[in-house]
Amino acid sequence: MSHYRMEIEIYEGNGGRLKHHDGVVVRPDFVNEGVCAWMHYGDGENSYQVGHRFNYPVDNGKICPWLLGSMDGFIKALMYGGTLPWDYKGTPYEKVVDKEGVTTEFVRCPDPSKCGIVVKLIRTRVDG
Repeated sequence: MSHYRMEIEIYEGNGGRLKHHDGVVVRPDFVNEGVCAWMHYGDGENSYQVGHRFNYPVDNGKICPWLLGSMDGFIKALMYGGTLPWDYKGTPYEKVVDKEGVTTEFVRCPDPSKCGIVVKLIRTRVDG
């Protein structure tokens, strides 16, 4: 059986910039500014931005639980060697499928507003 490493990369989204005033975090107008609250609060010091990566499952506690729920079925399929049938050819979400190397999949969070984000799941085969 193959073994895989899974990473989650923020592919689209707006984290804004975490700002403090007198030691208190200044909240943006999340919905009207299209800022994802989870990305905004980030690690408590800095907002998460597009390109930020998390290791699955080690970093699960750092990831929005709603987003994790959206990814659950995709991650399970990928971790057991599966792939999903759509490929999104010619779009920004075009997948890479290589069972012997790297396979990617894109997942949108459940937030229907412009605050919603897209992550790229990156499965890498690890010999072992």
